Amino acid sequence: MTILQTILDYNETFVKEKKYEEYQTTKFPNKKLVILSCMDTRLTELLPRAMNLKNGDAKIIKNAGAIISHPFGSIMRSIIVALYELQAQEVCIIGHHGCGMAGLESNSVLSKAEDRGVSMEKVETVAFAGINVNEWLKGFSKVEESVMHSVEMVKKHPLLPPNTPVHGLVICPETGKLDTVVDGYDFTGEK
Repeated sequence: MTILQTILDYNETFVKEKKYEEYQTTKFPNKKLVILSCMDTRLTELLPRAMNLKNGDAKIIKNAGAIISHPFGSIMRSIIVALYELQAQEVCIIGHHGCGMAGLESNSVLSKAEDRGVSMEKVETVAFAGINVNEWLKGFSKVEESVMHSVEMVKKHPLLPPNTPVHGLVICPETGKLDTVVDGYDFTGEK
């Protein structure tokens, strides 16, 4: 049986038994918060529990490393939409210790891509299109610096509502302990 079929079989029972009812909420985050965090599997349930978040409390956006790599990319667009259309009022960027993006070099990804059948001619095509593949696939050296960089990308965005708190945190994926890297209230005058 395929992974997809296993999912669909479970889903049929989930819907038939109305297990979805306990998760029903609105599209607006109860705690007025939008979070960017890493896609690391250890954070899927740990992060919301460590922050006392329940289903419906926050908009959670996930990507590799909780990195905003472009001010007008899909991550920043999602944050802007959450702030203007979905009633979020604060932003949290949350990286984590032991992240797979820490120390990641593009040659590692490209080598594995080639091993899985991607021709290096395709990589050259991407480069020809103006994308610096080595920078695009590169990780970071320190999670705190990466979080600060993403916080700055949000804070300096021309469409960010004035005085929006933008926080930066790092979570321990073993214990759930959160450390503050940037207290967004320090820059807004709130507390």
